[in-house]
This record gives sequence, structure tokens and C-alpha cells, in this order.
Amino acid sequence: MQKLYIYNTLTREKTIFEPAHTPHVGMYVCGPTVYGDPHLGHARPAITFDLLFRYLNHIGYKVRYVRNITDVGHLENDADEGEDKIAKKARLDKLEPMEVVQYYTNRYHKAMDSLNVLPPSIEPRASGHIIEQIESIKQILDNGYAYESNGSVYFDVQKYNQDFDYGILSHRNIEEMLNTTRDLDGQNEKRSKVDFALWKKASPEHIMRWPSPWSDGFPGWHIECSTMSIKYLGQEFDIHGGGLDLMFPHHECEIAQNTAIEKHRVVKYWMHNNMLTVGGQKMGKSLGNFITLEEFFTGSHKLLTQAYTAMTIRFFILQAHYRSTVDFSNEALQASEKGLSRLLDAYAKIDKISPAASSSADIKGLRQKCYDAMNDDLNSAIVISHLFEAATTINSAADAKATLTQDDIDELKAVFDLFLFSILGIQDQTKGGNSGNYESFSKAIDLLLDIRAKAKANKDWATSDQIRDELAKAGFEIKDGKDGSEWKLK
Repeated sequence: MQKLYIYNTLTREKTIFEPAHTPHVGMYVCGPTVYGDPHLGHARPAITFDLLFRYLNHIGYKVRYVRNITDVGHLENDADEGEDKIAKKARLDKLEPMEVVQYYTNRYHKAMDSLNVLPPSIEPRASGHIIEQIESIKQILDNGYAYESNGSVYFDVQKYNQDFDYGILSHRNIEEMLNTTRDLDGQNEKRSKVDFALWKKASPEHIMRWPSPWSDGFPGWHIECSTMSIKYLGQEFDIHGGGLDLMFPHHECEIAQNTAIEKHRVVKYWMHNNMLTVGGQKMGKSLGNFITLEEFFTGSHKLLTQAYTAMTIRFFILQAHYRSTVDFSNEALQASEKGLSRLLDAYAKIDKISPAASSSADIKGLRQKCYDAMNDDLNSAIVISHLFEAATTINSAADAKATLTQDDIDELKAVFDLFLFSILGIQDQTKGGNSGNYESFSKAIDLLLDIRAKAKANKDWATSDQIRDELAKAGFEIKDGKDGSEWKLK
């Protein structure tokens, strides 16, 4: 089994991955709050942890991957006061909250399918685990780390900090938080302004509510993930992931809740992908730089000069290491589009290379170089750089400027199949991708090119030109060579 090193945000160091129960791995990733169309910010964590899921499975682990859907309790500004994000959308659109949830969950799944993100093993919804969340809150109360106030229940951060360490993930301390946390409406219910809600008593106008021992109300945002992760992965599990913006307060609060329930640390490795920015600014609706995935796929946003395929978006994200910031621009996406096309074009040429008795290129270490990059904290950027080097070798051999043995050709094909398509999850959409049956599709295009070749042989230039021009209008690029014509989708 490959030795994988991952960066643990909790310890701030890169360490060898050692699961608690080899070969089984438990992995929990915070999924979306489903009150709007999925956007580029949703794509990065989904693709990052899809990469990890694929690689862990490949190197021999049995992974239970849990990714939740937040459909209740996530209030505006990530605070303990204000309106529920789902309920607000339901009120504005005059819909039932679960109509909103179902609609945007379907949209999220459709976008993930387009990006070739594998479905998780389990995808629990917060609203389906209210009873379990109430039991978690009871346990925290019984253990002395929470208190009831006017029908709401709050986590007692200062009491917890006396016994454990609140701020262990984000490296913040209580004194700094007390000095910097702003006062909010309803603050007088809390013993301290750093305390956070486990259960909120619903106001009369609040749509989403459930009965509890304390009030008719709803769970806090943070308790959902603690409850669902422990339910499905146990009292100790391996990996908890999400975007860097969730580190504080969400994941910090999760660690406190988990420890308050179990009396020990539950998660071994915390992993966070970095942010996506637009022109150096965080993506946000108020800044006018918020772009949904559907707008990328159609090119309909004012900041876009063209439409981009889902695979271009996926490749764009994977070209950077998951812990680095990625800044969106049209130029960057166009470069990714060209880079992906170069790799796919090279792959298409592999089977057309005539093997030689000896090789002028050394590719024996290519596979291990790609493994080494993946084992070094999932460095997809380095994997892609090795594939580009391999593409140069393929192009040289295809142009008869270099020679490759049959073993070399087989190895190049195997490495592309494994790393580009299986582990990085790229689909060759010029060969069908999500578009249907490529074999039938390809045969139809080849038949047209055969008819065109016969027309050219008969000097029927009108038919030859018509086929070429109509295929070009349909989005195909035709390249005539001495050995016949080749095609690809533009």
C-alpha cells in the first residue's frame, strides 16, 4: 500500500496517514447549505475530497465517505441570531422550505455529476437527524458543558476551555475572542458572548421548528455535523474535511462538541481546501463576482467571455494544490482549457504510434513520479506537470521525432488511464464523456470522413468541402494528413 502523507490542519504538519481501523477509513466532509444554485466555491471542496476519496480507494482502503446536506439551522452571517437561510429563501419565493431544499439539492447533484464528482457513501440531511441532535445536546448538558436559557441551549465555551482547549484548530484564545466578538441581539441569553447555540427556541414567525425538552425550536448549525459524523463514522474516525472558511467557527465548534460528548478527540486528521478568489477578492454576491456553475457552463455571466465545460472547471481546480489559493480569471480558465486539450490530444495519439525496437525516451519512472506527487499531500498540480511531460514525449513519437517501444506505449496509456482519468477524474468529453455512447458517435463521424475521402479520391470537391464545412459548424475540427483525416471536438 502506498505511504500517503497529508497535512493535518489541527497539528499544522504533514504526517503519514495512519487510519484508526485499517483498511477501513471514515471520512466526513461538510456539504452545502442548499438555498441557492451551486457555484465555484462549492466545486472546490467537492473536487478536492473527491480526489482524496478516489485515491484512498485506489491504494487499497475501504472508505466510508459521508457528506452532509445542511437544510436547517444555518442562520445568516453564520451567527446565532437572524433568519434561517433556507427559511428566508422559502419566504421570499413563497415555497415550503423542503421545496427549496429539494430543488437546490437536485441542482447540486446535477452539477456534481457534470464535474464527475463521485457520490458519497452516505449523504445525510440535518433535518432527518433532529432526534439524534437532541440526544447529543442532552449528553453535552449532562456532561456539564452547556446550559439552558429561555428555551435555548448554549455551549459553555469558558467551562469547556478549563478542561480542554477551545481554539485548538484555529489557534485562537478565549481572551482574544472575548475582546473581538461583537455583541448581537439576544446576547443577554448567553453567559458569555463566545458561547454558541446548540438549540434555539423558535420565534413565532420561524417556519422550521421541532419539539424538544427545552422548547419548540431548531438545532444550531454546528451540532448537526458533530451528530451525523459520530452516528455514521463512530466515536473515533479518520478525516474531517471542508473549506478553509469553515475552520472557525464551524469546525472549531465541532471539535468542542465532539469532545464534550465523547470526552476525547474524535477526528484524527482535519483537512481544509483553500479559497477561490476573483481578481484577488473572495467570491460574493455583494461584490458582483459571484458566478454559479451553470453560468460557467453556459457562459452567461458578465465576467465570462465564453462558456466553459465542466471538465475545464475540474482541471482548473486540480491544476493547483488544494491548500493554495486559486484566483479565477478568464485567462486562467482559457489556459486550463488549452492545457486539458493538449493532454487529451496526446492521449488520442498513443494508439497511433508505431512501436520501435528501441526507445529514445525514458518513461520508466513516470508512474512512480505520479504516485510520489499524490502521496505528498495529494499534489495534483505535480501529477499534471508529469502528464504534460509525458504528452511531449507522445507528440514527439507521433511526429516520428522520437521512438517508443510497445512496452513504453502501453505504459503511457496505462498512466494516463490511471492518473488523468481514474484518479484525477477527468472525462474525455471529446470521446463521449457525459454525452452518450461514444463508440456509435465515433463510428458515425468516421463514416462521414470515409465518404469524404472517397469524394476527394473522385475529385468531388463539392461533397468533400460540404462534409468538412458541416462538421466544422457542428463543432468538429478536421485535420487532413498524409495518412488520412483526423477529427476532434473543438
